[in-house]
Amino acid sequence: MPAFMNPFRRPFAVGSVAAGALFLAACGDGTAPDGTAAGSDGAKPAPALHSHIHGLGGDPENGRLYVATHEGIFTPDDTGSPQLVGDSRDDFMGFTVAGAKTFLASGHPAPGSDQPADHGLIKSTDAGRSWTSASLKGEADFHSLDHAKGVIYGYDSTRGLLRVSKDGTSWQSRAQLQALDFAVNPEDPNQVVATTAEGVARSTDGGASFGSGEGAGMEYLSWGSPGALFGIDFTGALSISPDGGATWKKTATVPGGQPQALTAVDERHILAATQDGIYESRDAGRTFTKRLSVANGDHH
Repeated sequence: MPAFMNPFRRPFAVGSVAAGALFLAACGDGTAPDGTAAGSDGAKPAPALHSHIHGLGGDPENGRLYVATHEGIFTPDDTGSPQLVGDSRDDFMGFTVAGAKTFLASGHPAPGSDQPADHGLIKSTDAGRSWTSASLKGEADFHSLDHAKGVIYGYDSTRGLLRVSKDGTSWQSRAQLQALDFAVNPEDPNQVVATTAEGVARSTDGGASFGSGEGAGMEYLSWGSPGALFGIDFTGALSISPDGGATWKKTATVPGGQPQALTAVDERHILAATQDGIYESRDAGRTFTKRLSVANGDHH
């Protein structure tokens, strides 16, 4: 367990903003992440995902959905069933798509591994099929990752510290705070918001300092566009803020129980993971459609 203990009752999970457009309808295009026919090895995938979800993302090149879980990265096959990407069963915590086939993540090795307990920052350039260590191996546990304008932000849960990097190798320490999740304005990396026990805390200096948490309590945040910051609370109620978290308006309640992750692709296209599935909205959260079933929504 990390030395830093979060004040929230639930484990930390990511709700970062995925880079590029995500079209879930394209997820069932019949190809596996490596371009081969999905399920061509004869293995029959499970009809639902049996793992806690930590993050959601989409490859801007082909629109494929990727799901970061406690037991690996998954993507839907041509039947809509979850298919393991690569062969890693690691616990992927922080997760974000940084470009075509380019993913950034953090987390922990699978049970039985001889690797350090914390991955630090890891990177994939083949859509999650393989991963390499980028920095801070054995030194940092990023439970949330986001990026904007080429700047990477990571919340290191071992220290309760927001860190920032322009190259994924060298890091600057920013504010120390007790947060569950955070999000960065996609057009202005100086604007950062974080969920705290007191409410949403805001920063205008790139996370160097935060004001006091205020307003309705949120679990996860995701910034779809400068004027569309989304937040979801522990009941699944989704709200939108047009002014960077100063004011909020509830739009809907996401089905399926307690939330596990939130990703706003843009100001209208939203993905949310709850205890029983992954849901998509294309009307800014007014209505949702279930896209992938989850059989085990319990937290680890």
